[in-house]
Amino acid sequence: MTKYIYQHENWTNFIWDEDKIRDLFGEVKYLQGQLNGIMSTIGFSQKEETLLNTLTFDILKSSEIEGELLNYDQVRSSIARRLGIETAGLVPSARNIEGIVEMMLDATQRYENPLTEERLFGWHNALFTSGYSGAYKIDVACYRKDEMQVVSGVMGKEKVFYEAVPQVLVKQEMDKFLNWLNTDFSIDNILKAAIAHFWFIIIHPFDDGNGRIARTITDMQLTRAEKSSQRFYSLSSQILVEKKAYYEVLQKVQWNTDSDITDWLVFFLNCMKNALQSSEQATKHILYKAKFWAKYEHTPINERQRLMLNKLLDGDFVGKLQSSKWAKICKCSQDTATRDIKDLLDKGILRQEESGGRSTNYELTEIK
Repeated sequence: MTKYIYQHENWTNFIWDEDKIRDLFGEVKYLQGQLNGIMSTIGFSQKEETLLNTLTFDILKSSEIEGELLNYDQVRSSIARRLGIETAGLVPSARNIEGIVEMMLDATQRYENPLTEERLFGWHNALFTSGYSGAYKIDVACYRKDEMQVVSGVMGKEKVFYEAVPQVLVKQEMDKFLNWLNTDFSIDNILKAAIAHFWFIIIHPFDDGNGRIARTITDMQLTRAEKSSQRFYSLSSQILVEKKAYYEVLQKVQWNTDSDITDWLVFFLNCMKNALQSSEQATKHILYKAKFWAKYEHTPINERQRLMLNKLLDGDFVGKLQSSKWAKICKCSQDTATRDIKDLLDKGILRQEESGGRSTNYELTEIK
């Protein structure tokens, strides 16, 4: 009979093929250093904005992996208030969002603190402030009291993908996990983040929220790898993009009889590589925006113009820029919109598109 990985003796003596991860691990370390190098060249306010965006998307995407859609503005506002970042458009946040943000910031801003059972229970309580997961009451701030199966499919035709560690063994398995996490410093922190993620998922110690807490532990460990509370890439965002492969590799490796987690490490490092590359592109965009505003620092620009230019720079503007859209977004008259656009044309900030057509379209003049 096939056994799950945890049903074998000394199952946490994980092994992997160094030859299969060496080059990939090197790429990740290189990209990590490259991104940190880019971030060291940008100003304080741009760095704050990047950190705020990273944490916001990390929380949004980690919840989305589990099928829960959170409000972007509420998540962003909660993070900004807690970190003391001044940003426009702050809104009140729901209680559950405040809890999720509290968990993430505890992990990433206090990353040097050991992860204890009490701290872990605090995270779980923050995730489920009402004591319910959807319509179901769950045990909160304690390890699960029942057996756990991971299933999918429509009601009556569910398929069991995984049976977690028996409830009676959860406490001792978690004690072993936490002791390893807090005391074993022989492994590089990036690899340790990958191992911790897999190990925690296999134990599945809680009634619900195991995936989100596993990713939070991973974020904490990656922050330790950076030796900084400021991290500028979102692994959860990339896991969401690769969600199908994420679940497939976890399902595959859970059956390994010899505790070989090479396939999981390859997936994790590839995912991290892709996250770093995406973040590098986003960071270059932020640098361009900073360069743009530095060039026009002493150029008179009114609030309507600043609003529209930021929309264009951030890629938030849908379709072609026309005076009618300008008037609608800025809630001003057509004449005012036309004057605003003409002023930016005269200053060389906007230019008329060459495509022509019935309507006149405008675009940003590229800066060099």
